[in-house]
Amino acid sequence: MMSGRPEEYRRNVGLMLIAPDRRVFVGCRTNQPDAWQMPQGGIDDGESAIEAACRELHEEVGTTKALVLRESARWICYEVPEERRPRYWKGRWRGQAQKWFALAFTGSDADIDIHAHDKEFASWRWIGAHELSALIVPFKRAVYDAVFEEFSDLIS
Repeated sequence: MMSGRPEEYRRNVGLMLIAPDRRVFVGCRTNQPDAWQMPQGGIDDGESAIEAACRELHEEVGTTKALVLRESARWICYEVPEERRPRYWKGRWRGQAQKWFALAFTGSDADIDIHAHDKEFASWRWIGAHELSALIVPFKRAVYDAVFEEFSDLIS
């Protein structure tokens, strides 16, 4: 994990959607059973990080019922193991550089529709932040540790 945004890392946003009881939203990826993560996605050309975060919230979680609380102070980077790098990256990216956003969820569970767009997630749930480390893929754990540390006052 590194800070900054080296050019060999794809620009990306991550979303920590926080319920009123301070649990966080996680989804199980459709293409990787048992791989849980918080929503994330690429930043399109001409799009700001906050615009990408709002778009990804709607696409992956199927809601707009959230208030932005904070943006991470820095880019948080991780490398994707070579065998897992998507073919569409064509070897261009070593991993992803992410700007993270903490968002307060203002709706109810009925306002979440993971089938609203591309169906990134097969299922979802709210969990305590301390539970997530055991559920995510190992190469993302350092990122999640950094995000939890930066937003600790919002989830503890």
